[in-house]
Amino acid sequence: MTDPISHLGRKAQIESANRQAVAKGELRASAPTSEEVGRSAPPVTDELRLSKVAQEAMQEPEFDRAKVEAIKTAIQQGQYPLDSRRIAENFVAIEKMIKG
Repeated sequence: MTDPISHLGRKAQIESANRQAVAKGELRASAPTSEEVGRSAPPVTDELRLSKVAQEAMQEPEFDRAKVEAIKTAIQQGQYPLDSRRIAENFVAIEKMIKG
């Protein structure tokens, strides 16, 4: 039986077949020599292609930098208006949502 995620059963079958081939002399058990490695095919390079949606998602988000900087400055100077009642109501709403 093969594990559908890791394919452990299939791996065991392949390893068993390889051991049998080595025993029969059909397959070499040792690693290739440096000469054989040099004659092997060139290494394959990996390539990543992103969809347009992924490319757009990775781009910098669009926002008004000037507005963000103005809000940061106002917060640092203690001039940003806060409505404590509205903040508390939002916390209560979040708590209700979490508790279900």
